[in-house]
Amino acid sequence: MDETNKKNKRTKISHKIATLIILFALILTAATTTVGYFVFKSNTERVYNDSAYNTAKVAASYISPELLKEYSDLAKEYVAGNVSQEQILSVIGSDDYKNVRALIVNLKEDMGANDIYIVYPDMEMMWNYGNIPDEEWNPMLYIFDSYIDENYSYYLGNIGPFNPKFIEDIDKVITTGERSDNYFVSKSKYGYNTSAVYPIYLNNELVGVVGTEIPMVTITDTLRKYLIIVTLLALAIMALVITLISMVLNKIIVKPINIVASEAEKFVDDTSVISMKLNSIRTNDEIEDLSQSIMTMENDINRYIAEVKSVTAEKERIGAELNVARNIQKAMLPIIFPAFPERKEFDIYASMDPAKEVGGDFYDFFLVDDSHLGMVVADVSGKGVPAALFMVIGKTLIKDHTNPGLDLGTVFSEVNNMLCQTNSEQLFITAFEAVIDLKTGEVSYVNAGHEHPFIMKKQADGSYKYEEVVPKSGIVLAAMDDMRYVSGSFNLEPGDRLIQYTDGVTEATNANNELYGMERLGAYLNKNTDKKPEELLHGLKADIDEFVGEAPQFDDITMLCFEYNEKMD
Repeated sequence: MDETNKKNKRTKISHKIATLIILFALILTAATTTVGYFVFKSNTERVYNDSAYNTAKVAASYISPELLKEYSDLAKEYVAGNVSQEQILSVIGSDDYKNVRALIVNLKEDMGANDIYIVYPDMEMMWNYGNIPDEEWNPMLYIFDSYIDENYSYYLGNIGPFNPKFIEDIDKVITTGERSDNYFVSKSKYGYNTSAVYPIYLNNELVGVVGTEIPMVTITDTLRKYLIIVTLLALAIMALVITLISMVLNKIIVKPINIVASEAEKFVDDTSVISMKLNSIRTNDEIEDLSQSIMTMENDINRYIAEVKSVTAEKERIGAELNVARNIQKAMLPIIFPAFPERKEFDIYASMDPAKEVGGDFYDFFLVDDSHLGMVVADVSGKGVPAALFMVIGKTLIKDHTNPGLDLGTVFSEVNNMLCQTNSEQLFITAFEAVIDLKTGEVSYVNAGHEHPFIMKKQADGSYKYEEVVPKSGIVLAAMDDMRYVSGSFNLEPGDRLIQYTDGVTEATNANNELYGMERLGAYLNKNTDKKPEELLHGLKADIDEFVGEAPQFDDITMLCFEYNEKMD
């Protein structure tokens, strides 16, 4: 997917902010409407319940406590079987009973109540609800009822049920004589109603309870209208608030961020153009800090790019010069092989692989005279250009001072004094020089702190074997003035070889910090006694590379192999 498609699929920050605002407003509206709904509903139910209690109080005033006690006692006796039905009917037909009932019926009509009744509650039966069969659970002993329909009306001595969820409430009302906190709200086939219970006492004795049931006919419609009005009003306010907040956010957040994004994108396309438009952002907050940081970053990037270009150009120049120096250094070493194709008495091969562009190792071989061959392998301390320059001086001095008949110890003594005079960088050289008499095979050598060579000689059984030679050794060159170096000698027979190298061979290190070492070097040489000098050294370099693996080369690797084929006539 390309960048254009990715940008098209991104959600703008303004859209995200608007979505969050709308979501917050919807949650706030829902919470406010819900709380308002329940508060309004509770207040409305209380108003209706107040009406029910007032109606119950009026109904209680229609009968004296003394007369109500008389009726209650009669009803209890009737239920107990101690009073006949004729006696009950006689009371029901009396003027007093009829007058009270007529007043209750008229009050019901005037108040629009569902029912007004006066009962005597059997609290013992109420508290045993659940232990009594439903058809037998009738804790209310009726004294008056407002229903005119004979099929639904209760008269003196009748019993009836009671809503069991209000048992605790009616017990509290009867016990304390105080109004219950519960509004006795119920929803049934008779509608949405609220009830009130008002006790009547005679000398602190409960003689009856007035109950009323008022239909809350308007509450459902009122609540529905309330919800619609509140919701519409909240949505209107929400739309206005969202519009205002969006305008403000667009000005103080979205627009500045868009400027920052646009200017940053322009800078990506052309880093030479600094986004000066970012100076126009004056929000006095983190966005302004961001815009100023981007401008600072752009200036820093431009400065860095200029520096990188300058450094790159300088590195390219230095690299080119180092390549020239590398080629010059290589040209100073004998690199054409076979080196002496007309000479059958010997074969010689050497190689030098610098760790950097130029190295501090060097090798050399040359004819001192017609019957003597000189060989040098040396290692200058340090790396790079200083070591390479010191190498040139050391190589030149050693070769120039190696003359026929001159002791090699004297050569190194003279060269050491001359190097000390020009050694301002405190460098030093380890070196091994040998001069072979091609007529006799005698090797004269001098060693200035250099590695031990290996010599391959023929054994009694006719095989050849490489062995490490421990030569006489002196201190490194250029370390101290007036040092005396002592030469030594050994003999080579036709078929023998001499191998010399620098410490880059034995100290080659792999990723596990293991050294190639003398033991591996000797093992490799003795496995390849049949290989000629050039093939032998190439194989040795390949074996070192395989051992080192991906680890970097830390030191120059220089090797020289001389094979004595036959004595010179």
